Amino acid sequence: QVQLVESGGGLVQPGGSLRLSCAVSGSILNFNAMGWYRQAPGKERELVAAIQRSTSTNYADSVKGRFTISRDNVKNTVYLQMNSLKPEDTAVYYCNACRAGYDYWGQGTQVTVSS
Repeated sequence: QVQLVESGGGLVQPGGSLRLSCAVSGSILNFNAMGWYRQAPGKERELVAAIQRSTSTNYADSVKGRFTISRDNVKNTVYLQMNSLKPEDTAVYYCNACRAGYDYWGQGTQVTVSS
């Protein structure tokens, strides 16, 4: 049973930073790709950032230059460093792992950017 457990969300002022963590049961190298998605109220879930097994990364245009996805293969953890946060970044952030065409999801962590 694959489990993804997110942490690190919270309330931050505009311009601030947060780092999200996603702890994975088992080796993250078993997955083709890991990613972070977010869903704001009334909106569809969208891809924020992804990292492939090859370590190549891709980002949504709205977060390029502000967010960085990384992973620690020893700790089996994926991170999302979020800098220069904006109110429009407010959402529930979900960790995703993809293997053999199947998606696994964490329970989500709330990020609220507000003064």
